[in-house]
Amino acid sequence: MSGWWDYLEEQTRQEVDASVLGDRRMTAVRAVWEALRPLDLGLHEVEQVIHARYAALGDRVRYRRPDPLDVPSLAARAKALPGCVAGVEALWDGDTVHDWFVLLVAVLDRPAGEGHLATVHRGPGGPGPGTVAAEAGQALADHLGVPFRFDSPDVPDDGAPRGRPRVP
Repeated sequence: MSGWWDYLEEQTRQEVDASVLGDRRMTAVRAVWEALRPLDLGLHEVEQVIHARYAALGDRVRYRRPDPLDVPSLAARAKALPGCVAGVEALWDGDTVHDWFVLLVAVLDRPAGEGHLATVHRGPGGPGPGTVAAEAGQALADHLGVPFRFDSPDVPDDGAPRGRPRVP
């Protein structure tokens, strides 16, 4: 295990372990980052500390289930949003923990904005998140009778144009 763990106070260790046990990786990263900031610890080292805690706690970690991507679940989430769904959009995003993933969002009218519907991560084997998100997003858009937009389903691109889905 990383020697940096020994530099953390007991209260911080307990906070980190509670976050790891609840699969709240970014909360754990923040706790270690803030506690060891005076030692000029880099993000890579912080991630190694957290990875080591996941390994040490093993089967006790309660991993979060992936967001449901079936049409009834996505439609229920869309219906719960504070506005009228005018379209569905898929967007690439990524971070150092999860690699690339896709966000499915509802584009809203009255009030204008967007609402999060699901996050699609790369799964073991099978199709990548772009393919899965494109299928789920198109199915939801068809169900709701609204347009769907995903400008880069095959290649991760967090700089792809945003905007209202194109009307067919």
